[in-house]
Amino acid sequence: MKTEDNMAKKPGNSGFAPAVQPTAATTIITGGEDIASGETSIPSQGDNMPAFHARPKQASGPLPVVIVVQEIFGVHEHIRDICRRLAREGYLAIAPELYFREGDPSDYSDIPTLLKELVSNVSDAQVLADLDHVANWASRHDGDMRNIAVTGFCWGGRISWLYAAHNPQVKAAVAWYGKLVGEKTLKQPKHPLDIAVDLNAPVLGLYGGKDDGIPQESVDLMRQALRAANAKAEIVVYPDAGHAFNADYRPSYHQESAQDGWQRMLAWFKQAGVAANTQA
Repeated sequence: MKTEDNMAKKPGNSGFAPAVQPTAATTIITGGEDIASGETSIPSQGDNMPAFHARPKQASGPLPVVIVVQEIFGVHEHIRDICRRLAREGYLAIAPELYFREGDPSDYSDIPTLLKELVSNVSDAQVLADLDHVANWASRHDGDMRNIAVTGFCWGGRISWLYAAHNPQVKAAVAWYGKLVGEKTLKQPKHPLDIAVDLNAPVLGLYGGKDDGIPQESVDLMRQALRAANAKAEIVVYPDAGHAFNADYRPSYHQESAQDGWQRMLAWFKQAGVAANTQA
């Protein structure tokens, strides 16, 4: 991550899902004239899927691509800023609105209702197909499909594991505190533990040791499954961090863990050959 000298911090609730209000004063907003960002629409499965994208303004040649998978709160300001931060690093970053058919996360004021009435209705098959269309869109908008990665947070962390097993074009994935095990349903038939043997790309998992929703027992089970599958994957656990430790707009933010995780993510992408444009 860039130093704080290159970022502006501001408090306030603008642009965030009501279910996570109030936001914290540590909220990071990335700006700069070197970034081009905005909303777009991506054709997917007969629909037009809203998405946010960001890229460096000055770049020569196709850009390496990072698909950013949202939290349960949708593509709100934090996820948009993740895209801007990646653009600062030389990437074309795209965050699609993966709930757009089922509803709007901003219509919900509490997390349990959001999970029950919206998130649980979104099928993995639909999401993975939508992400394929995001990759295709990137290839038509200066994205280098030889250099594509995926990262996601919370709900998106789980999806990042699944997408690394789904799309052979993906060269690297980083899953931030994504659930590893859970109840299997028709819409969510498999979890990361089930697809360890199917991974096409190296995956870095970033987890909090104090995460009550993702117990260390499940992390240990995932490590065992990855070893058994001889998968190229690594799981890092930050002992002092809880869930959503990278969410700088929330009280859960743990700065030291978040900054270390960000640097590990960039190094993971580079090691896998998803290199940022050095002229960006």
